[in-house]
Amino acid sequence: MNNFSLYKDGRALYCLYFLGFILSFSSVQSKNTYRRSSSFIQQHQIQGTLTDGTNPIPGVTISIQNKTNTTVISDYSGQYNIEASAADVLIFSFIGFKTAVIPVQGRSTINVTLQYDTTILQEVRVNAGYYSVKESERTGSISKISSKDIEKQPVTNMLATMQGRMAGVNITQNTGVAGGSFDIQIRGQNSLRSDGNRPLYIIDGVPYSSDAIGSDLTGVVLPGPTSPLNSINPADIESIEILKDADATAIYGSRGANGVVLITTKKGKEGKTRFTANVSAGLGKVTRLMNLMNTQQYLKMRKEAFLNDGIPYGPTDYDVNGTWDQNRYTNWQKIFIGGTSDINDVQASLTGGTSGTQFLLSGNFHKETTVFPGDYNYKKGNLLANLNYDSENKKFHVNFSFGYTAQENNQPGVDITQQAIFLPPNAPALYDSHGNLNWENSTWNNPLSNLEGKYTSTTHDLFVNGLLSYTIVPNLSAKTSFGFTDTRFEDSRTQPSTLYDPAYGLGSEFSFIDVNTTTRKSWIIEPQLAWSKKIGKGKTEILLGATFQQQTTNQLVQEASGFSSNSLIYNLSSAFSVFNVLHSESVYKYQAFFGRMNFSWNERYILNITGRRDGSSRFGPGRQFATFGAVGAAWLFSNEAFVKNNLGFLSFGKLRASYGTTGNDQIGDYQFLDTYGSSGNNYGGIIGLQPTRLFNADFGWETNKKLELALEAGFLKDRIFITAGWYSNRSSNQLVGIPLGATTGFNSVQANLDAVVQNRGVELTLRTVNFQRQSFNWTSSFNLTIARNKLVSFPNLEGSTYNNQFVIGEPLNIKKVYHYTGINPQTGVYQFEDYNADGAITAVEDKKSIRDLNPKYFGGIQNTITYKNWQLDFLFQFVNQLNYNGSYRTGIPGSMGNQPTAVTDHWQSPGDNATYQQYSTGVNSSAVDAFYKYYQSDAIITDASYVRLKNLSLSYTIPDKLLKGIKCRLIFQGQNLFTITSFDGADPESRFSMSLPPLKVFTTGIQLTF
Repeated sequence: MNNFSLYKDGRALYCLYFLGFILSFSSVQSKNTYRRSSSFIQQHQIQGTLTDGTNPIPGVTISIQNKTNTTVISDYSGQYNIEASAADVLIFSFIGFKTAVIPVQGRSTINVTLQYDTTILQEVRVNAGYYSVKESERTGSISKISSKDIEKQPVTNMLATMQGRMAGVNITQNTGVAGGSFDIQIRGQNSLRSDGNRPLYIIDGVPYSSDAIGSDLTGVVLPGPTSPLNSINPADIESIEILKDADATAIYGSRGANGVVLITTKKGKEGKTRFTANVSAGLGKVTRLMNLMNTQQYLKMRKEAFLNDGIPYGPTDYDVNGTWDQNRYTNWQKIFIGGTSDINDVQASLTGGTSGTQFLLSGNFHKETTVFPGDYNYKKGNLLANLNYDSENKKFHVNFSFGYTAQENNQPGVDITQQAIFLPPNAPALYDSHGNLNWENSTWNNPLSNLEGKYTSTTHDLFVNGLLSYTIVPNLSAKTSFGFTDTRFEDSRTQPSTLYDPAYGLGSEFSFIDVNTTTRKSWIIEPQLAWSKKIGKGKTEILLGATFQQQTTNQLVQEASGFSSNSLIYNLSSAFSVFNVLHSESVYKYQAFFGRMNFSWNERYILNITGRRDGSSRFGPGRQFATFGAVGAAWLFSNEAFVKNNLGFLSFGKLRASYGTTGNDQIGDYQFLDTYGSSGNNYGGIIGLQPTRLFNADFGWETNKKLELALEAGFLKDRIFITAGWYSNRSSNQLVGIPLGATTGFNSVQANLDAVVQNRGVELTLRTVNFQRQSFNWTSSFNLTIARNKLVSFPNLEGSTYNNQFVIGEPLNIKKVYHYTGINPQTGVYQFEDYNADGAITAVEDKKSIRDLNPKYFGGIQNTITYKNWQLDFLFQFVNQLNYNGSYRTGIPGSMGNQPTAVTDHWQSPGDNATYQQYSTGVNSSAVDAFYKYYQSDAIITDASYVRLKNLSLSYTIPDKLLKGIKCRLIFQGQNLFTITSFDGADPESRFSMSLPPLKVFTTGIQLTF
């Protein structure tokens, strides 16, 4: 019994011991589990950098899933810091990119590459001028390029950044000379006046005058007017929006007929202070050279011309009479325009700030030499400063921008491209044995003597803009913008006596200089009031504002001659005579009241109404004010239930339409007044006045009525996005010079003409996402414009002086020429159609063939490919057009002057069927007459269509782990790299056939961010 009791007590003891062990183990496990659980939910700091694969992305929202009280924003360098636990999940969201959902999993550093999302891009807001609007909700036609597109191009003029990238926007480069001009047309030519088709430029809300600041006397080397747009630094631009239809442009009233170019400069961004530097260097070469005859071909042509004309070599025919070496050959194009332009560019910026105050300070210096022989260069420096301030309650906002540009351009006095083409290939050497200019016993004018003349220009451009806004009550805000611009430009062209052969004995008294000085100042004030309210399914926005603007322009053009020394040629007081070619001062005053009302219902139906009442000092009393307005509407049919339920592949769909009127006051100042100028003649010791313009106070605004219909559709979550638009613009009440009789003393008087110009076209854009993966992305975009311009009506055109320029039913940019019918196989000279069959070919009766020099269609194809840290962008631009061929202005084949090699296909004997007529030195009257008619015929106008690799950019970003704290990006860029064309001239783009062709540019650079 006792044993049994002990046994039982022992079992109980062991049971108690085992139970204690279990309880003890459980306690330990519980403590460990508690420790693990607490560490799993413990908050710790997480940091990282957000990029798009190449560049940092500021402004990304980072939040924690299922937690609404923790949200941060990435700074300017794309960096962020957030507190989260190891079990949390981070959500990264930003407009235009796919939302990234990433578990923390105990990490303290999480770097994320966000993927572009074209569907979300519909939520991106675009600048419409006085307001911004979501891409998906806009009712007007607006094209946009951003800094991502701009920074990939090694160009100095902002217009060059848009070539081939926007439907409906045709841009042409006039010359390859640095500082040269570009032409831009937005949906065609609306005005009969060539100078009345410029768009309106707005920089950060401030109008920027694009009127020429140069003079034809000084700017010979830069064909076309000197444009102030060179002062805008492309690297300072955040985005460029082009407003095209009535809905987008009517709010600008009298200035929006030719479209509006909105330029938004870069602004400071929140985040720690970051310093970014871009340094690049490169070279430029002429895109194409003409195929010209070599010495053997040239001399054969010349000798055959003398045989055809039946005359011996003359004493001045140095190229063939033995005076010049007939075995000598020089490719003059390579000598004069075949050089290399050195390009250097430095851009630096400093930015940062808090949520309430952000700043940006950037500077740029650009220098490039020329392809001409000699020490010539173009230099430009820019400074941009921006400051943003928001009060703590977010009611008060201030934005201030300051920009300054200084330019200096030193070029030859003339573009020597023409001499490079004309000069015989066996012409003498440029220098003699002593290194002096070789005049070869006065047998030629040494082309390098042209370089003795100089073109110099200096530009100082100041731009200041301020914006104050205050939220009075929720949904109601008031703002006022202020702007000031100051442009000071001076250029000159010298013609010293050293231009001439010393054998002539011409001293400095035969020296000349032309000097142009232009100053332009403007200010603008625009108060505005904006209200918005959402009630139920409806949303209403109302904008009211006013504009008060004034611009003052002074221009003085002088010509001086006869200097005591060539070294004093820039000192006009040392000249024997000084003549004021032009001295003008003008004041332009403008005021307007404008408004906009936008109503949307249930995110499906949108109505936009804009209007403006304008007043301009450019019109006479009773004609100074006019009203312009437009209506735009859109239907987002992809939001309809039947589309969502039945058309799942359609991710976005919108139909939009607009109609309205805009105006044009680009007529110049004081055109309605009797004006007088100095006669320059001394009579009785007094310089008299002479009338310069006749009074006509009755002319008013040109009016442009615009209609547009468009479809926007996205498929497969917007991986394929198409925009197709049709537009019809009619410009009436044309301001032109009405011809007057000679007895009036004036050729014409400015007046309105009841002529109508029509522009119609189709614009297509296609954007595709070809591949979208974590490490590889490929997107493409395509744009195509098919445009037609037509003169609809012109009263009494046949009886006016415009009869030889325009034809009703045809485009404005036409040439009325002879119709070439071929070469007479017996005589070997050109033949032309005798329209009136009177036996004679005359200009009035037989110039009936019409050639349209407007592009039939144009566009571009752009691709962006990213792979890990690599990014490749390339753009092909294409244009279908006619232009004058390479033989234009090269002279009579057989005369003293080189020719394209195509001229070797010529008539030699009866029965020949050739392209060019028989050679002649210029004494065969029938051949000479036929040549000049050929020069004015449709034979000289040929296909100048081309496809050009307009831009290529390749970059590599060095991984962050290799350069801690520093972001480094290596960049290669190219512009105008190669051209595919059948055109036999130097370059198919430029309308100035004897000017320097555009340059192809290669640059390499490095971008560092600290």
